[in-house]
Amino acid sequence: MLTVVLGLVGAFVYGSADFLGGIASRRISALRVTAIGALSGLVLLLIALPVFGGEWSAATIGWGALSGVTGAVAISLLYACLAIGPMSILSPLTALVSAIVPMTWGLLGGEQFAPIGYAALGVALVAVVLVGFVPEKGAVRPSVRGILMAVGSGTMIGAFLIIIDQTPDSSGLVPLVLNRGVNGAIMLAAIGLVALQARARRTRAATRQAPDAAVAPDARPTLAAGWLPGLPFALACGVLDTVANVVMLVGLRLGDLAAFSVLIALYPAGTIVLAAVVLRERIAPIQWVGLALAIAAAGMLAVA
Repeated sequence: MLTVVLGLVGAFVYGSADFLGGIASRRISALRVTAIGALSGLVLLLIALPVFGGEWSAATIGWGALSGVTGAVAISLLYACLAIGPMSILSPLTALVSAIVPMTWGLLGGEQFAPIGYAALGVALVAVVLVGFVPEKGAVRPSVRGILMAVGSGTMIGAFLIIIDQTPDSSGLVPLVLNRGVNGAIMLAAIGLVALQARARRTRAATRQAPDAAVAPDARPTLAAGWLPGLPFALACGVLDTVANVVMLVGLRLGDLAAFSVLIALYPAGTIVLAAVVLRERIAPIQWVGLALAIAAAGMLAVA
């Protein structure tokens, strides 16, 4: 029961963090949001580490650092696709993929499920079709780019869960500290690379065009180019995501990877509620059926 409670709590907190990450990514780039979230989470973990402790070992360092790489890719893709929207569609798609990946890993590793678990896979596939490819007039359909980002993000989230599950029980919060540190370093490096490429493009354009034309690319509103517009949302997103990671880590060490990862995959519920209330995103009736099937599939997998 404790594992179930932790899974549901973690799912709700993850969903809230993703909503804030998507909002922040509409104001600043997804790379910046991921970097800010990683660094704010790292600060929180460093404060908590002396209290909760954890052993540093080669396995902890290796798995923790690797989780930082997968986490950086996963969160960047997630926030980018949520910024494209609609959140209420792409978030469940990401969650389904993130649940199926660890479950498949468990099956390949020898874990077995009751018949309901295999039936859940079929329900999940139907849900994906209804949610993402519904032809109904007036439906809020995601773009192909958004769908591909959501699938990629879900795959990396599933890999992140598998990797974190490999960390020793005695490692405490150390894997998450390494995760956030590597994650932040990758994101800052990516931001620097993008900035250098943009500067090089402007320089080349300036040499080929008239002075007035060379200024045109910079004529976009400075508000969209800075860090401040999405900073509060990104900071809050990083804090909530870190809290969810801690809950996830405890849940994985108390329970089973396949079952807990599916419980965590219920996080779109929080994102959907916030998107409907705050952004007033419209969802077609048949898509509501798909969302209901997605949640049902996650619940079936949890008891499989």
